[in-house]
Amino acid sequence: MTKKDLVNHVAGRADLTKKDSAKAVDAILEGISKTLKKGGKVSLVGFGTFSVKQRAARVGVDPQTKQKRRYPAKKVPHFKAGKNLKEAVR
Repeated sequence: MTKKDLVNHVAGRADLTKKDSAKAVDAILEGISKTLKKGGKVSLVGFGTFSVKQRAARVGVDPQTKQKRRYPAKKVPHFKAGKNLKEAVR
């Protein structure tokens, strides 16, 4: 499903115009992004939780040069599916 498909779905289910549903989808994604950027987490009960995880520094192999390279620590987005989402997928 693409963002366009999601906007169409929201428009149909919420009886909104596509323009209004696009604004709603954009607002939700912006809110999630801003919260994660601040280091917070977003919990949608039954759906899942978006959070930020700290990845440790590591030594790996550069695929182009085949030499060992040190990769620095970094923050990455993380999603943990909720119970209802897990059951819906089964």
